[in-house]
Amino acid sequence: MFIRISPTWIAAAATLCYTPVFAANNPQVQLDQGVFTGINNGTTNRFLGIPFAKPPTGDLRFRLPVANDPYTGVVNATAFGPACPQQTLQYTIPDNLAPEAKAVLAATSGSLPDAEDCLTINIWQPSDVAEGTKLPVVIWIFGGIFDGSVIVQRSIEMNQPIIYASINHSYVLLAFGFLGGAQVKAAGVANLGLRDQRQAFRWVQKYISAFGGDPTKVTIWGQSSGAISVGLHMVANGGDNENLFRAGFMQSGSQIPYGDVENGQWSYNQLVGNVGCQNASDSLQCLREVPYDALKAAMNASPSILSRQALNSSWVPRADGVFLVDPSQQAVLKGTVANIPFVSGNCDDEGTLFALSQTDITTNNGTREYISSNYLSNATEAEIDRVLAVYPDDIAQGSPFDTGSENALTPEYKRLAAFQGDLIFIGTRRFLLQHRSDKQPAWSFLSKRSKSTPDLGSFHGHDVPLVYGPSDLTDYLVNFVNHLDPNGNGSMEWPRYTPSSPALMTFLDGDTPQTITQDTFREDAIGNLTELFLKYPL
Repeated sequence: MFIRISPTWIAAAATLCYTPVFAANNPQVQLDQGVFTGINNGTTNRFLGIPFAKPPTGDLRFRLPVANDPYTGVVNATAFGPACPQQTLQYTIPDNLAPEAKAVLAATSGSLPDAEDCLTINIWQPSDVAEGTKLPVVIWIFGGIFDGSVIVQRSIEMNQPIIYASINHSYVLLAFGFLGGAQVKAAGVANLGLRDQRQAFRWVQKYISAFGGDPTKVTIWGQSSGAISVGLHMVANGGDNENLFRAGFMQSGSQIPYGDVENGQWSYNQLVGNVGCQNASDSLQCLREVPYDALKAAMNASPSILSRQALNSSWVPRADGVFLVDPSQQAVLKGTVANIPFVSGNCDDEGTLFALSQTDITTNNGTREYISSNYLSNATEAEIDRVLAVYPDDIAQGSPFDTGSENALTPEYKRLAAFQGDLIFIGTRRFLLQHRSDKQPAWSFLSKRSKSTPDLGSFHGHDVPLVYGPSDLTDYLVNFVNHLDPNGNGSMEWPRYTPSSPALMTFLDGDTPQTITQDTFREDAIGNLTELFLKYPL
C-alpha cells in the first residue's frame, strides 16, 4: 500500500501435482514431491514463505516472473520470507503536527530485512479442514504485515470458513517492480509488480486445493497500492482475468489517472544516472548487473509518496501496450473490464497524509504553482483556475472534511489534502462505479471512523486495522468472499451501488456505527478533476 501501517514481510492440472496431508498439530501439506510443515495455533494452520516464482535475481532481475520448479524435499514453512525491496519513506514532520498524527507517521517508518529473492506466498487455513474440502479463497495483496488467522478465525465463527493467502511481490510504487521509460516498454518488462501478482494467482490455481481451497472461488483484495493492483488486474489483458479470480475487494484504490509508461522516462533516466548506467549501450542490462545495495540506494534517492512530489510518484503502473494495453481509466471508458462483482471504498480524508509534505505552501499562488508544476504541467491557465475554484482556499471546505476551521496546519494544507485525496482515491473510485455499476454487481463504502484524529481525520489506511480487528467490515468481507455479496449474518443491509442510486455504506464512530449515504458530495470538483486527468494523465 502507499502507507505501511506496520512494516511488511511479507485447477484440473493441479490435481496431478499435489496430495493433501492434513494434521491437527505440526500441519503438513504436500506440493509436488515437497512436504511443507506449517504452524498450528489451535483453530488455524499457517504455511509461510512458500516461493511462488524463481528469485528475480541476477539476469532474472527486471524480467517477467518465471514459475518455480516442482517442489521436492521437506520444507519448513514456519517463518515469513524476507520483504521485497522497500523504499525508505523520507518526510519532514511539521512542527505544529499533533502528537497523535506523529504517531501515525511513526508507524510508516519501520523496515524489515529485505531481499530480491522475495517472491513468496503465505497461506492460512482452518485447522480442521477435511480432505476434499473446497473453501472460498481470498488473496491479500500487500498492505502490511497482518495476521491472516484473524480473518480465517472470524470466517469460522461466522460458519463461512475461507482460505486466506498473502503474497510478497515487487510493490507498486517501487523501482524494482515499476520502471518507466521507453527502454522498459520496448523490452516488454513494464509493470513487473503486477506480473508478479498474476504469477502468484496462477500458483493459487495450481496448488490451493492442497490447502482445502477452491481455485474457482478466488477473491483478490487489497488496500492502497494493493487496491490499485486489484483495479488494474480488472482491466489488464483487455479485461481478461484468465479465470484467475472471480471477484475484487478494494480499499482506497482503483484505476489511477496515469498514462503511458513512457511518461515515466524522467524517473528511469534519473535511476540510470544515479547508478552509472547512463552511457551503457544497454542501460536496462546494465541495471541488471548493478549490485543490489547500490540499486536500492538509488531507489531510495528518488521521491517517495511522502516527499513533496507526493502522489505524482516516480514508480507507478502505466500503460505498456501489452499487459496494461491502455491507461487504466481509458480502459474503463472502453469497457475492457473483467465482468466480476466488486467492492470499492475509501476513507473520508485520503489526502491528509500526503499533504504533510507541502506545509511550506501557505498562499493561493503557492498552491497554484504546486498543482501546475507537479500535477498539471500541460494544463492551461484557465484549467488551473478552474481547479482552484472548485477547491477554494476556504479552510472549512478542506480535508479533514467537516471539521470547520480545525486542523489547519497552514492556510493551504486542508485545500491540498482535499485536492490530492480526490484525485487519486475518491475520484477514481467514483469513476469506476459510475461507469461499471450498471453492468456488474458493485458495492461501495466510505469510512469516517477515526475522524477525531487531529490534523489527519479519517486518514488513508485507518480502515486496515478495522478489518483486521476484526470488525463489521471483516464480516462484510467474509460474506463477499463466500457469496459475492457483502450482505448476510444479520449485518446492516448494504445496498448495491448504481449510477442512479449511488449508495455508500458509511462507517461512523459512536453509537451509530453504520448508515447509508449517497455518493454525491463534491460532484463538481471531482468531475472537473476526472475530466482534466483523462486529458492530462500523469
